[in-house]
Amino acid sequence: MKKISRFYTRKQNKIILIVILFLISLVTLFSNENCNVSFTAVNDLDDQAAKLDHPNNKIKRPNIVLIMSDDMGYSDIGAFGGEIDTPALDELALNGVRFTQFYNTARCCPTRASLMTGLYPHQTGIGHMTNPPENKTDHDVGLPGYRGFLNRSNITLAELLKSAGYTTLMTGKWHLGMSQKNQWPLQRGFDRFYGILAGASNFFKPKYPRHISLNNEEIEIQDDEFYTTDAFTDYAKKFIGETTSKEKDKPFFLYLAYTAPHWPLQAPKAEIDKYRNRYHQGWTQLRDERYQRMIDLGLIEDEWELSQDDAIDWDGLSEKKQEEMALRRAIYAAQIDKMDQNIGELVSYLKDIGEFDNTIILFLNDNGACAEGGMLGGGPAENLESKEGYFLTYGQAWANSSNTPFRKYKHWLHEGGISTPLIVHWPEGIKSKQRGKIINHYGFLPDIMATFVELANAKYPKTYQGNNIHSIVGKSLMPLIEGKNKPIHTEPIFWEHEGNKAVRLGNYKLVMDWGAKQQKEWELYDMQQDRSETNNIADQYPEKVKELSGLWERWAEVNYVESWDVILKKMREKR
Repeated sequence: MKKISRFYTRKQNKIILIVILFLISLVTLFSNENCNVSFTAVNDLDDQAAKLDHPNNKIKRPNIVLIMSDDMGYSDIGAFGGEIDTPALDELALNGVRFTQFYNTARCCPTRASLMTGLYPHQTGIGHMTNPPENKTDHDVGLPGYRGFLNRSNITLAELLKSAGYTTLMTGKWHLGMSQKNQWPLQRGFDRFYGILAGASNFFKPKYPRHISLNNEEIEIQDDEFYTTDAFTDYAKKFIGETTSKEKDKPFFLYLAYTAPHWPLQAPKAEIDKYRNRYHQGWTQLRDERYQRMIDLGLIEDEWELSQDDAIDWDGLSEKKQEEMALRRAIYAAQIDKMDQNIGELVSYLKDIGEFDNTIILFLNDNGACAEGGMLGGGPAENLESKEGYFLTYGQAWANSSNTPFRKYKHWLHEGGISTPLIVHWPEGIKSKQRGKIINHYGFLPDIMATFVELANAKYPKTYQGNNIHSIVGKSLMPLIEGKNKPIHTEPIFWEHEGNKAVRLGNYKLVMDWGAKQQKEWELYDMQQDRSETNNIADQYPEKVKELSGLWERWAEVNYVESWDVILKKMREKR
């Protein structure tokens, strides 16, 4: 009997093993037929495309196109309440999602530093500005957070995605360091680059030291019809065409950083003519029109008051000055119109080559509208509608309308300085029921890195090229894009620029302007009830002010933030 029992035990074990193997095969078969793309990070950054484009995935990892405008106001494009003709962006918004509370860092290069690394700008060495081409150490004050170029304590989007098997392409404005070659785009992860290394240039005739570069070489522009916005798009299409024709199954990342509508005010005549007679009613009426349109579109709440006018009286200007100011605004609008036309051309090209459906496109802006140049703008009026000049601006009065309904501008940390439209479009990745939705949960620039890590099945490293890397700051936006109605940030997020300070935690935002002549006080706002920041409740909630200001101070201590008085003193000593 014992022998028989052992026989049946062995036989039963064999049967059980066969059943288990059969069930495993069924599960595998079912998984192959029904799984969606998994965005789980691979174990090793160097374990590349073989693991990342796994045959079990129903769709490939998406191509990624990141488009950034320059110095544009929150409400300038049609999808965010503007009157400017932007059908391409409006279409992307209609068939994608819009984030109404996405934040930048209030200035060109700190924003690019944060966007490109997923960190706070001070962690990257660009707590203030990058060194300009005319003075290659001007903003390097010798402190870790203020070196004036992108340091090596980070990994860029391009470096990360390249390591994950993407071809990495860039056209447009770099503005993350140019004094040494190792600071340039190709040395920070991009395979191809066409654009300007500096922060701005003439749109028609970019010349050294604010010149055009192709990869690592300066090129001379001799085309009389040259316009930077067109050229950046043309080279974006060229680069995409080259990579998809050679390696069709390899995903690409394109960073398209337009300089529009940053000054100088320059645009082709055909686009200017579209707006030549549009702005003679002045900035106050334009602001009122936008405010109502934004309420109607569901972008803002009607209980949010329109912030106080921050402009002089239009009717107090002479007729000649009104003509000039209407023209300055028309050229600004034309720059945005021309940019949108180019975005439309890029979209059409992606459709033509069969890459559109599995390309995720993100559009955002680097800071709030620009009030530089004074109330009525800077630069000689005789240079308007010409190909001459460099510093030509539309001024604070028009910037106030561009940032409807918010306060302040580029440089400052009230909502007008740090709020950007964010449009996300991805036909194969955004469900039909989610398309056209407005997302009101807030996010900020470091979330882009976290999102791309997830999209690319990449792993954010602890070290890169022998350097220790700061931990990623942001959170992936994918849960919001996929339709989850839950905040991704339960921790505070912070800002500092030129002594201006801010922190947001939940519905509360604490903000302070830097005061050169007098001590400024913290202001507290309830963003759910008053995002236009018209009702300071700091006196009503002193404990909340104490809590948030303490969080800000602790953040500043560990993120290389210095007192602005110290930075100003060091900059004066250098000069």
